[in-house]
Amino acid sequence: MTDRKYKETVHTDKNHYEYITITHDENNVRIYTLKNGLKVFLAQNFDAPRIQTFIPVRTGSNNDPSDNTGLAHYLEHMMFKGTSQIGTQNWEKEKVLLDRISALYEEHKAEQDPEKKKEIYKKIDEVSQEASQYAIANEYDKAISSLGATGTNAHTWFDETVYKNNIPNNELEKWLKIEKERFSEIVLRLFHTELESVYEEFNRAQDNDTRLVSYELMDALFPTHPNGQQTTLGRPEHLKNPSMKAIHKYFDEYYVPNNYAMVLVGDLDFEETIQLVDQYFGTLPYKELPQKTPIIEQPITEIITRTVKSPTTPRTQLAWRTESYGTRDAMLADVVANILSNRGEAGLLDLHINQTQKMLWAQAFSVGLRQYGYFSIVAVPKENQTLEEAKNMVLEEIELIKKGDFPDWMLPAIINDFKIQRMKGLETAEGLATTLYDSYIKGITWEQELNEMDEYTAFTKEDIVNFAKDFFKENYVVVNKEKGVNDMLIRVENPGITPVKINRDTQSEFLKEILMDKTEDIKPEFIDYQKEIATDQLNGKKLSFVKNNYNDIAQLHFIFPFGSDNDRDLGISTQLLQYLGTDTLSPEDLKKEFFKIGISNDFKTTNNQLIISLSGLEENIEKGIALLQHWMHDVKPDQEIYNQFVGTVLENREAIKKDKNRIMTALTNYTKLGAHSRFTDIISQEELEGSNSEVFTDRIKKLFKYPYQVFFYGKSFENFKGYIGQYIETESLQISEAKQYPEPATGGNVNFINYDMVQMEMSKIGKGNLVNPLHFGKINVFNEYFGRGLSSIVFQEIRESKSLAYSAYVSYAANSELNHPDYVTTYIGTQPDKLMIAVDTMNELMNELPEVPIQFENARNAALKQIASTRITRNNIFFNTLRLKKLNIYHDFRKDIYNQIQDLKFEDIRHFYQTEVKSIDFNTAIIGKKENLNMEAVNKMGTFKEVSLKDIFGH
Repeated sequence: MTDRKYKETVHTDKNHYEYITITHDENNVRIYTLKNGLKVFLAQNFDAPRIQTFIPVRTGSNNDPSDNTGLAHYLEHMMFKGTSQIGTQNWEKEKVLLDRISALYEEHKAEQDPEKKKEIYKKIDEVSQEASQYAIANEYDKAISSLGATGTNAHTWFDETVYKNNIPNNELEKWLKIEKERFSEIVLRLFHTELESVYEEFNRAQDNDTRLVSYELMDALFPTHPNGQQTTLGRPEHLKNPSMKAIHKYFDEYYVPNNYAMVLVGDLDFEETIQLVDQYFGTLPYKELPQKTPIIEQPITEIITRTVKSPTTPRTQLAWRTESYGTRDAMLADVVANILSNRGEAGLLDLHINQTQKMLWAQAFSVGLRQYGYFSIVAVPKENQTLEEAKNMVLEEIELIKKGDFPDWMLPAIINDFKIQRMKGLETAEGLATTLYDSYIKGITWEQELNEMDEYTAFTKEDIVNFAKDFFKENYVVVNKEKGVNDMLIRVENPGITPVKINRDTQSEFLKEILMDKTEDIKPEFIDYQKEIATDQLNGKKLSFVKNNYNDIAQLHFIFPFGSDNDRDLGISTQLLQYLGTDTLSPEDLKKEFFKIGISNDFKTTNNQLIISLSGLEENIEKGIALLQHWMHDVKPDQEIYNQFVGTVLENREAIKKDKNRIMTALTNYTKLGAHSRFTDIISQEELEGSNSEVFTDRIKKLFKYPYQVFFYGKSFENFKGYIGQYIETESLQISEAKQYPEPATGGNVNFINYDMVQMEMSKIGKGNLVNPLHFGKINVFNEYFGRGLSSIVFQEIRESKSLAYSAYVSYAANSELNHPDYVTTYIGTQPDKLMIAVDTMNELMNELPEVPIQFENARNAALKQIASTRITRNNIFFNTLRLKKLNIYHDFRKDIYNQIQDLKFEDIRHFYQTEVKSIDFNTAIIGKKENLNMEAVNKMGTFKEVSLKDIFGH
């Protein structure tokens, strides 16, 4: 065993706190362990005066009691409800009622008679009503947003529950005070309304095709281990029969400082930060964790086949169980996954199946968990292929690995790509903090994490082949996802929750203290784009440059000022290019050459812009340009490949028309813009089949003869200018005039698509006035106050008070271009029997803007703090100027927004609402099962029309 490059070193700081660093760690991470066992990971990142915070708890659904699955996830939701200090007006009185509710839930859980259960539930609802008069909804979120926090959220998975905030660095102590209070105790207030929201989340998951396959796959892979036997959302019968007592027990056992960590990465002082963390969290007591007997799965010794059905396109998924994350076998499985599918699209599946269009799509990946993991391949066959044929095709590629039939250059290229991705991932505060918490959850030290890349580098081709021979046998699970009716859907009745009081106008003493404790404001910094962006002219092209101060990864962008409005078929031409080669390089060879030099390419077409990008190590960017231009200038038309491409495009179009999310997107566009829009104006099947390859390749060959500008993000502008000139040809073609698409008035139309699903989803879209940048500050605060976020009026009323939906929002979206209208969108996703109540509630809220001064001030101050502590960095410096130019703005417009918000009064928001929102007429889009529609209520919304998939997709 060779000496490891990265080794732990122990130090003591000036305040006598012991900490660990790792030699050669460019991130300079410090790892402290407090006396109570709390691990604290600190690292500095000075991009902005903010700190990315994560509190990862080493527990998740795998620790759920077997008769209370979904508990860890539900507890995560309840962690946002406050404590005996946060979220209450009178804890003594509220506690008595919450104890009664808890006892009633135990009765409810034990009772077997359905009618008696209903009676107990009615009592729960009644006492919950009484208790709610003391509760203050979403006060945790009000406290945290008052700091200027963003990204407030949490997630639960197999072995983790992670709490997230990004905060201004001057609010660190207040954040610690809030979080210490939150992690000190759990109070299960507003319990039954949140439980119903969790059930709505469960319903959304039922309509999620990927989860349907995943649950079946994991159940077969792990027949005894919680990985496969306990889903994060839990079993419906457990969600409907919860135990508050069990949740308290779980919190007391697992939410202890020796079982979670504090990860802070940003603009911080190490010594001051650890003192503050110790001051607040160091007082929480250490506690022994419950002893768990490890569950050892027996080896899989046969092929296990399962079948599920849903309306979407058929596919098959194969999976092999792996060893745990960080083990040699798990790392080898990861390498094999990348030999099959990698970012450079140069893997065996990429080249032999996707590139040659043998089926619609195939991809391999591996997942490492704290205990075990799995290696998986997803394959989507063409319409004339069976799932068995798709399975056999991907198994043939695995056989190639077992024979060593893959090129020698591939392994070092994959490891090089791993290193580049690691470099990119660790350069941001969020990226580094995510890697730190992930290693903590999986029980891997930071030393082990950093040494991992050297372990990957040491693997040989022989290692890979030997692993594949031993690993890939008839020891796998295959789940066939067929097209059909999902007979596993669970449909439940609305339990009839009485809306609870949410007391918007009230504040606890704890929140008042937080708001009164003023910190010195962070001064906003607005960017001078002319200073930050270096420019030059070369061969008639404008060159722009922003220096990369972080690493050796460069980006090059060729930016063409035209898009699909100027040439409808531009996007499909760049798609076809991906399957074509040149006289000297086959399509497969091109993918290999790009991957060998570690350069990725990307073609992005919008309605008014085409951006062709290269990214990778700066030393290889010139090679990437030469390869890109050879490909584009010398692309070789191939009618046989073109015909295959057309078939793939048409099949993908049919697949999209079976996907619920894609259907809802298309329906929303149709409802917003009508039958004639960019979304529906696509090249038809007849045009595709009647055309030939040259029509599209000629377009690609000419691209660099059009006007464009160049943006380079890297270390050396001078070096770049020294070689880019030879790749710029004389401009000789003019841009075609852009097609104008109508932006029709909205109002009075209800468009419906019938789809077999548990929930109903409804979106209302209204056309507003032409965009006015002078409104941007008001829009920012209006959205925060009224329509989006955990403490918005809409969220509180629809989810917190009435438990009508898991997801509901109102969003005012300013147009990104002058002389085009803004749009207001409302959204509700819920059970069919709740939809119309939710719609009525939304209409009431939209009819007259509720005035809650405390909430308005919180939204205004949060917006100011967010702007003050945000910095524009990296390539965003340049791309912001492109966005602003469309609004005829040439300076950092955040300064204008900041100044507007500083002087903003509620009367200004009310006036904005009256003039810009209230008068808007809405069209409505609904997707769901037709038999569940309340037609009487729907007809009140406007003229009902059941539209076809052809109407909304244009094909």
